[in-house]
Amino acid sequence: MARAREFDYDRAIARATRVFWKKGYSGASLRDLLKAMGIGEGSFYNTLKSKKHLYLECLTHYRDTISRRRAEALLAPSSVQEGVRGLFRRVLDDLDDQRNPRDCLLARSVSSDVLAERDLRRVVEADVAAFVGLLSDRLRSANETGELPPGFDPDVVAQVIATYLQGLIRTALLTHDRSQLERQLDRFLTGIGL
Repeated sequence: MARAREFDYDRAIARATRVFWKKGYSGASLRDLLKAMGIGEGSFYNTLKSKKHLYLECLTHYRDTISRRRAEALLAPSSVQEGVRGLFRRVLDDLDDQRNPRDCLLARSVSSDVLAERDLRRVVEADVAAFVGLLSDRLRSANETGELPPGFDPDVVAQVIATYLQGLIRTALLTHDRSQLERQLDRFLTGIGL
């Protein structure tokens, strides 16, 4: 008979997610993770088996919380322009939130240490593809209703937005002047027709 968990699993995953979010996959030691999760090695290995499995659980948690809120910001407004701008506002709000590391776990996961692990790479690639697909679908729908100018290529623009977003998040690590980032963002989005 399996032993019942002696800790709050969801809370432990949320705490581990913040450690990976702040320190990255390789930078987060098992000691860091166990301390944040408030569990011992025995509980960790009995429940999670490995650091890689924990990271996969944390990516799922991040997708179900932070990424979900960003998707809602993109999809909720009736206007595609407001949706895309809402997505970026949500990202900037997340970067401003003192409870969060000033980074993005998914952006941090596009790194050689994570991508060297086949299982992790597959999940990260799928998460990035899902995000780009969501953007592309939103833009394509607006394009079909005439909301966007003729010749607008939703798939290419979705890729460009995703690339820009990664750069914005990385730049915010160096200097985070929100008004400057907002001006830059407005110029970028206006320039691509949004």
